[in-house]
Amino acid sequence: MASSETSVDAGVDVVYRSDCPSRPILDQIADKWSMMVMAVLDKPTRFNEIKRRLEGVTQRVLTQTLRRLERNGMIVRRVLPTSPVGVQYSLTPLGKSLQEPFSRLYDWTVDNADEIRVHQEDYDQRVQG
Repeated sequence: MASSETSVDAGVDVVYRSDCPSRPILDQIADKWSMMVMAVLDKPTRFNEIKRRLEGVTQRVLTQTLRRLERNGMIVRRVLPTSPVGVQYSLTPLGKSLQEPFSRLYDWTVDNADEIRVHQEDYDQRVQG
């Protein structure tokens, strides 16, 4: 095997290794709520407005998601000098760099949702039948 083939194979194999550095990052930013929060943050937004826009998210899950995104540098949290104290979230440049790929993924899911549902129903009938 040529040395270039070996290096390509070795590079591909790293992705599948349990210690690949991408795994925890993908786990933390590519989940459903993280992607939805980042989509909502097209402008600086307060916590309750994010919660209102994301139907079905609980306060606990939203808080955890926002903390995780802040920890990973995707968003910034700013305490507002209001009474009562308010908190506003916005995307960082790093978070903004994910808008385009997340948008493409979202568009793909919308474009293919009907076909995927058909496959799911077909599979469920085969497995149950």
